[in-house]
Amino acid sequence: MPPKVLISGASIAGPALAFWLQRYGFDVTIVEKAPAIRQGGYRVDLRGQAVEVVARMGLLDDIRRHHTALKGFSLVNGKGHRYVDLNDPNLFGMRRQEDIEIMRGHLAEILYQSTKDKVTYLFDNSVTSVEDAGDHVDVTFRNGAWDSYDYVIGADGLHSAVRRLTFGPDSCFLHHLGFNLCIFSVPNDQELDHWELLYPLVQKGINVFSTHGAADATAFFLFRAPASPLLLRDIEGQKELLLENFFDEGPAIRQLLSHMDSAPDLYFDNVSQVRMPMLYNGRIVLLGDAGYCPSPASGQGTSLALVGAYILAGEMAKRAGDHLGAFSAYQHIMEPFIDQNQRLAETALKGMIPSSKLQLQLQNFMLRLLLMLPGKERMLRGFFKGMQEAVDRAARGIDLPDYSSLVKNVRTTSLRPL
Repeated sequence: MPPKVLISGASIAGPALAFWLQRYGFDVTIVEKAPAIRQGGYRVDLRGQAVEVVARMGLLDDIRRHHTALKGFSLVNGKGHRYVDLNDPNLFGMRRQEDIEIMRGHLAEILYQSTKDKVTYLFDNSVTSVEDAGDHVDVTFRNGAWDSYDYVIGADGLHSAVRRLTFGPDSCFLHHLGFNLCIFSVPNDQELDHWELLYPLVQKGINVFSTHGAADATAFFLFRAPASPLLLRDIEGQKELLLENFFDEGPAIRQLLSHMDSAPDLYFDNVSQVRMPMLYNGRIVLLGDAGYCPSPASGQGTSLALVGAYILAGEMAKRAGDHLGAFSAYQHIMEPFIDQNQRLAETALKGMIPSSKLQLQLQNFMLRLLLMLPGKERMLRGFFKGMQEAVDRAARGIDLPDYSSLVKNVRTTSLRPL
């Protein structure tokens, strides 16, 4: 009998792991609390070794077809006046030609379509208890059903239920970076088409973008604030905090805020990292944001998830029957890569968010000045060279083993209710 694996979470990390595990002959089930694959969400980046991983999956061309390909961006003040227009989205040299930017929902759908006929998906359900019995793991689900698995993988995000049930409360592992974020849809009143509006502010910032000239755009708010775990379950409190931080920044921003109540997809969270001394406990192991979320500030969460899924699956197949050896090797290979990408997040936050009104004014003045000078592209890329080098090091900071010899002829499992 093939080893039975339960993966909690059907966003990016879970289906990516399932893709590889079923190729290596594992019997894979994914449980997801949402009723279906979640559409929408924000843009995510694939850089460096993550691009190589999706190439090895055979999904690179499909993913590239969904590349957001922004044409440029504008800097906007609180009154809605665009004071700088930049028709080169890579003017600062922060992207490599091979890098990919894609909507999270599009990537999730691609991974789902590539696995749905080979993996069992249990939607509208979740894990409520996990008991490692030594030679198997007993799992109870929200709907009252239970089953036994050889291994359980928590790929269920920043606030992972598997991590909480197995390792302890969030407070033990979440490291707050001093900011909160909120994302929701707004009407595309500016008729944005592959264009982004940036509203630089002191200790906070906003961007609004649309990648396809649709009726809706996506608004992203980032602001300095202490962590508040209780607020994560209080939607009205989230809205009040957003108003408190942004209402006085100008009429254009108040117009954006006016769409909060009607937005069907409002998402709020603390900007935090997950820092785990151990990624596994017996037959239970963590993957992606559940084990090592670098925070959205790094831009590397999706890349870490894809690379982590490739390494974890490969080591489980390579060390069949020795789960502790496989999980230990996975952690050993991933640790330096995780560390580089988590350090990148703190560096990025310092560079992105002006800490004072004077710093904001100086940034705007220098940008306007540089844009008027000949050779502005070379000067701007030189100015951001240090940050680009840090991004490159983080994105390429791991050697990918070759697990191709482990691929097996795999049976196809059918969808089954639980």
